[in-house]
Amino acid sequence: MDARWNDNGAGVPSPQFRLQLLRILEARMARTGVMKKALQIEAASEQARSASVVVDAMADEGLDGVVLSFPDGTSVALPAMLVDVVRQTAGELANGQSVTILPAETILTPAEAAQLLGLSRPFVVRLLDDGEIPSERLPGSRHRRVRLSDVLAFSARREQRREGRRQVSDSVAKAGLPY
Repeated sequence: MDARWNDNGAGVPSPQFRLQLLRILEARMARTGVMKKALQIEAASEQARSASVVVDAMADEGLDGVVLSFPDGTSVALPAMLVDVVRQTAGELANGQSVTILPAETILTPAEAAQLLGLSRPFVVRLLDDGEIPSERLPGSRHRRVRLSDVLAFSARREQRREGRRQVSDSVAKAGLPY
């Protein structure tokens, strides 16, 4: 008889086999959190000072003037898009902001999108239902997936609306009109 089964002949898996099977199923079914895979850079005081030096140095250079030098003597000119990434990232770190790096086509769960936006999951689900943020349902399931690029686009629209409301409020206050 196979060692995986109990000797009682009832065809019942042994506890060790069940545990091993459960681990295999969990490994196949578990979806690791996207945010755990993201590169997160925290702005520490020493790093913020170093980042501000990089920002100042890059402000004086043109996009074609940045060269990456390796310890073995190899030098590579950075393409303009990478210079922009370094400049933007260094600027955020210099301002004391943390930076998270993810590919734009990353697929998120509604809970991950909510975490990224700083909103509750039920509110994000309503936004998905209303079509404010595009999403796709998994085949044969109630579960949905959202593209990071769509979440970022929603966030940008939301920020534009917030800025517009602030400008209207400032204009009303400046004109001395009752609000």
